[in-house]
Amino acid sequence: WSDISTSSIRDADGQFQATVGVIVDISQRKESEAAHLRLATAVEQAAESIEITDAQGIIEYVNPAFERTTGYSREEAIGASPGILKSDRHDNKFYKDLWQTISEGRVWTGRFMNKKKDGSMFQEDVSISPVKDDLGNIVNYVAIKRDITQELLLEKQLKQAQKLESIAALAGGIAHDFNNLLTIASGYNEILLQDKDKGDPGYEELKAIEHAMTRGADLVKRILSFSRQMETHPRVLDLNEELRHVEKLLKRTIPKMIKVKLDLADNLLPVHADPGQIEQVILNLSINARDAMPEGGKLVLTTRNVYLDEDYCDVHLGVQKGEYVMMEVSDTGTGMDSQTVDRIFEPFYSTKQPGEGTGLGLAMAFGIVKAHNGHITCYSEPGVGTTFKIYLPVVEKHSTDKGVSFAHQTPASGTETVLLIDDEELIRDLGAKMLKDAGYKVLTASNGYEGLELYQKHQEDVRLIILDMIMPEMGGAQCLQELFNNDPQVKVIITSGFSHQGQIKAALESGARGYVNKPFKRSDILMVVRKILDEK
Repeated sequence: WSDISTSSIRDADGQFQATVGVIVDISQRKESEAAHLRLATAVEQAAESIEITDAQGIIEYVNPAFERTTGYSREEAIGASPGILKSDRHDNKFYKDLWQTISEGRVWTGRFMNKKKDGSMFQEDVSISPVKDDLGNIVNYVAIKRDITQELLLEKQLKQAQKLESIAALAGGIAHDFNNLLTIASGYNEILLQDKDKGDPGYEELKAIEHAMTRGADLVKRILSFSRQMETHPRVLDLNEELRHVEKLLKRTIPKMIKVKLDLADNLLPVHADPGQIEQVILNLSINARDAMPEGGKLVLTTRNVYLDEDYCDVHLGVQKGEYVMMEVSDTGTGMDSQTVDRIFEPFYSTKQPGEGTGLGLAMAFGIVKAHNGHITCYSEPGVGTTFKIYLPVVEKHSTDKGVSFAHQTPASGTETVLLIDDEELIRDLGAKMLKDAGYKVLTASNGYEGLELYQKHQEDVRLIILDMIMPEMGGAQCLQELFNNDPQVKVIITSGFSHQGQIKAALESGARGYVNKPFKRSDILMVVRKILDEK
């Protein structure tokens, strides 16, 4: 590589005399420029957020990953302090120690709980390094940050799964030994009863022992169901028929002030399952729902054909993508807090009073679903209700005589701006990712107040709002009304993890354009979003 410069030499009269050429070898400079270009390209395309500040801590550069992670554009970040991400989850000493470390020329590594532009929290591992000039003076700081929110969520799920697996293995071993002891005791008890007639001394006592043995055997069956060591007799099953059968049982046994409703999908695909065990799961969940509604309420049993895509499987440990039948048991009862939900599938854990339950109903349901290669989730909020969703894989070579085509359409895309309002960070991030991947611009808010504020600020740009119905501070119904007060023509799609038909119906009647069930399925939400955006 060379730089070449030529010029003419002329005399006083302007007559040409000679040509002078200067050639400079710039190969080393070109190599240096290429190296700088490679470095710049790597920084721009890095998956980790990279943030460079001056010696006083004012941001001078952020890469695209920083923009994607935090929601702040490059223009908004440059010239600001990294404090724009502060969440108030760390005390002053935390930041004082950090600043002291880097200002002394040492590298600081640690973990931040930070806040995005939309107010949602996220966690990231951070390394901050000082940059020095030739004289040893600090001129910049470089922070390399990795969002680990999803990793921590999956780690939590893994720990919970490992805990349940350990408990299941222990419970299974104990159950087998206990079963052997019960067999011996009940056998001898039966021998003693053979020589007794009703009214003989000791007869009633032996019958009481027999009754206790029966209850003990039932307890062993429940423990074995949780540990997935119970023998199953699966066959091709229509879950709609099972729910219709259970509905008849429930209407005869649960209080009249609890209304039981079926919401069954047409053309439901078959599953391979043990009908007796599936019925037991539905009954256990329904009985728990009954106990959560002492003053009455609504119990809704739902079925749907669903497709669990990669986005869903990425945040649900051990779930394989594919076609499933979703069976949902939803109530309007007292609900549970997040700490209780985290433990509900543990055996012998119960929120009921002593003597009111064994604490094995949900543990048994969990074991049965897992034994069927299925997946069970729980969504609950205090004072609102609880929804259990059970996903069972469809029969792989199912008959096509029901006229159902599973040729998945390519999800619709677009470039419009969508506002997503949801208090659950995981659902919010997942929905935003699905929409952004389809080309949409996405704004997110963690509650109704933030959503209203964002909409008023960006009203000219926002073409559609996706609104969760159950949120703290300002609920979805109130937020929906405020949105319509602000703009009667605004397009809103409502979402919910519950199946309270009255609430959904009221929202749709008040002007909401559509409804998407949580958790989001990529194809479902994109199709609904495109459909509503295209409506006049």
